[in-house]
Amino acid sequence: MSYRSNIGRAVSAARRLAAARGIGVFALAFWNLPTSSNAADSQPTSDTGLSYRGITLYGVVDLGVQYQTHGAPISDYFSGGSGEIIQRYDVQSILGVTPSNLTQSKLGLSGIEPIVDELSAVFKVETYFNPQSGQLVDALKSLTLNNGKPLAEQSTNLDSSMAGQVFQQSFAGLQSRQYGTVTYGRQNSLLADGIGVHDPNAGAQAFSLLGLSGTAAGGGDTEDRRLDSALKYEVYFRDLIRLGALYRFKDANEGSNTVTQASLGVEHFGLSVDGYYARAKDGVAHSTLTAAQVTALSAFGLSSSQSVAGTVSDNTTYSVMSHYQLRLVGLYAAYERVRYTDSSVPLSIGDDAIGGYKLGAVDNNAFLRPRILNIYWAGAQMDLRPVQFVAAYYGYHQGDYGIGADADCSTGVSKTCSGALDDFSVSANWRVTRRFTIYSGAMYSRVRGGLANGYLHTTDLTTTTGWRFTI
Repeated sequence: MSYRSNIGRAVSAARRLAAARGIGVFALAFWNLPTSSNAADSQPTSDTGLSYRGITLYGVVDLGVQYQTHGAPISDYFSGGSGEIIQRYDVQSILGVTPSNLTQSKLGLSGIEPIVDELSAVFKVETYFNPQSGQLVDALKSLTLNNGKPLAEQSTNLDSSMAGQVFQQSFAGLQSRQYGTVTYGRQNSLLADGIGVHDPNAGAQAFSLLGLSGTAAGGGDTEDRRLDSALKYEVYFRDLIRLGALYRFKDANEGSNTVTQASLGVEHFGLSVDGYYARAKDGVAHSTLTAAQVTALSAFGLSSSQSVAGTVSDNTTYSVMSHYQLRLVGLYAAYERVRYTDSSVPLSIGDDAIGGYKLGAVDNNAFLRPRILNIYWAGAQMDLRPVQFVAAYYGYHQGDYGIGADADCSTGVSKTCSGALDDFSVSANWRVTRRFTIYSGAMYSRVRGGLANGYLHTTDLTTTTGWRFTI
């Protein structure tokens, strides 16, 4: 018997023993690494979680004290509690306790079960909650609670893919180190996964525009940041090239509500670069209802507590994201271009929104000219263990897309005028113990031109200090 044959048998025996004990070293590392666009999806590091026979229970509780120069009362339902960057309704200084500033508070369960050779069955479920209120994260409820209210009287309300669902991640599939991983269920988009890797703040809601806003991760609309009924495939070739594909099944006859995404990435000598393409039909941006729209709901048999407004569009997205890892410093840079057009399959009042809500008002004709939104960011991490320092810049730039008197404008007279949003942040994260982290930082944001249309104030400085406990 050859030496090589003996080695091969020894390796096979070791693999069988590992499977029998449910150790799954590779799987645990894979399932516990950050893989998403924001704090809501960032996983505990690989040395946290409670594992037994291939099943891992993990969780996060994250709370902090936050001050905003221009803000609104903190929400019990929105994932970040506050808006953190400047919002249309921000009118006063706010000091309070906010949840999930660095990482979304949640409970999760993941598992891997070897089937044969290197093929395993895998699954993951996660529930997101706000620890200061004990409520499930439900951004659309934060909208409905402000239906019909004037801007100056509104509390924090933002759109999100997190709309009171019991599970924000809920999928199962097969995993092979050679042939890749295929999963089906409710899961992150490929863009969301990429932002989780290429955002210097790893999607921290208190310090990252990408963490607070799902526009980039959703390919134009935050509701597409996480996708129901999604089939996803990812594969690595020699740890150098990676491919991804995703398709969300919805109303297949007309293609309504479907999402198609693809990605191609390379990694070599510390440099990681990924390119993305995404196409979404009937993407919906949700918002509060005006007082007049609330009054009109009764004609459709709808309730204000379950209805939101929706702007519908077809979105096409291209993105390139990168980071370069040196010994102690990580450098990040990325660009994304989103093109919005009127939906090819219009929606109607009374149609379903996400999370069991209904559309109480619908705009199918918001983009008589295509809207182009450019998104870009750059930043750096410095890891001086046990403290990590992060500095980053994020920006939106919108080209004008108005017609008639609003064409070619660059002021705040109309939301269709060209405009920009700038966001700067600095933060420090001190890992006190393996499971306990203290963080502190600040984020400054400002809006100009069409993106500032209707705003009560155009700048905000948010400072946040808190702690995160992981299991």
